[in-house]
Amino acid sequence: MAGGPAPGFLRHPDRVLDYRPEPGRVVVTFNGEVIADSDGAIALREADYPVVHYLPAADVRAGLLVRSQHSTYCPFKGTASYWSIRVGDQVSQDAAWSYETPYDEAGVIDGLIAFYPSRVDRIEVV
Repeated sequence: MAGGPAPGFLRHPDRVLDYRPEPGRVVVTFNGEVIADSDGAIALREADYPVVHYLPAADVRAGLLVRSQHSTYCPFKGTASYWSIRVGDQVSQDAAWSYETPYDEAGVIDGLIAFYPSRVDRIEVV
């Protein structure tokens, strides 16, 4: 379920969030383990930021994620919830996020999960 119109576009109507299906398979690893493996990822290109891959929750090993209390707000996408990754004795704090009720314009990423490249071993498109 989407969260209404994004207020960010009222202030910045020229801002472009380009959501496209990623044609390759996206694989995320942490501490030597595959955390996520998806051929259904969405690639977001926004301003001059690096591409962010959002993966379907069904393609993420949910048992390795621990919901945290951390959240952030984006006026274009909404409020993001965060998860830490725990593999063995290694933890990566707030390494994954999801917009569980994004604004209408970001509805394509509703419930999908993204990962910080700096908080996992790697994110590969293969």
